[in-house]
Amino acid sequence: MVAFFATLSPVMQALVATLFTWGMTALGAALVFTTKTMNQKLMDGMLGFAGGVMIAASFWSLLSPALEMSEGKTLPAWFSVALGFVGGALFLWSIDKLIPHLHPNMKMKEAEGIHPERRRRSTLLVLAITLHNIPEGLAVGVAFGAVAAGFPSASLAAAVTLAIGIGIQNFPEGTAVAMPLRREGMSRKRSFMYGQLSGIVEPIAAVIGVLAVTVMQPLLPFALSFAAGAMIFVVAEEVIPSSHENGNKDLASLSLIIGFTLMMVLDVALG
Repeated sequence: MVAFFATLSPVMQALVATLFTWGMTALGAALVFTTKTMNQKLMDGMLGFAGGVMIAASFWSLLSPALEMSEGKTLPAWFSVALGFVGGALFLWSIDKLIPHLHPNMKMKEAEGIHPERRRRSTLLVLAITLHNIPEGLAVGVAFGAVAAGFPSASLAAAVTLAIGIGIQNFPEGTAVAMPLRREGMSRKRSFMYGQLSGIVEPIAAVIGVLAVTVMQPLLPFALSFAAGAMIFVVAEEVIPSSHENGNKDLASLSLIIGFTLMMVLDVALG
């Protein structure tokens, strides 16, 4: 299986990898078929864990290789990486402000940018997670593109590890969409469909990412750090606050440490 995967084109590798991450989102959403409610402590712990995975992936799988690729250029190694990191964060920040959405643990009255009488929780929830899955899919695509470009600091094992890490943290994201919809009376089937639908953007973003970096290789350090900045913004803006707002800060923080450690070990051991 591993040997066969290695023979695939970079686009197919990125597509297969993000179909896995999408599948993990669907698996998390599938919990609605077994229960109508989710233990809040467990949910907050899962969100904290997801945040730790994303932070570790941002550095070990994206920023660190980007810095290595930038060495020996005309500009300082940190320049394109810093520019991309800030650019990725600003990109997500602008989307956050321009497009109305609902954070996973929000109440309806807290929805951003839309009048109460026109709110639709299902659409807003799916939109929120879908928007934040864009940098995750992009990160996987860029990682496989870096392997195809032949950079010494990029490896197939590291790209696969990144996809595994993102898949792990997608599980609670699928649950975070589907469970609230189920609690509000939506059918199990529809709740699941909305939950898994939020992950569909990842394969699309991955293919765009891998095609972009294979065509424009000099932009690879920028692209890697751009994805990292977008992911860190999601953690700081959404994941950590959502995991803390129900009084489970300690659990969420410890889970974040566990998630970071696991992703770091996977990346260093397999990368």
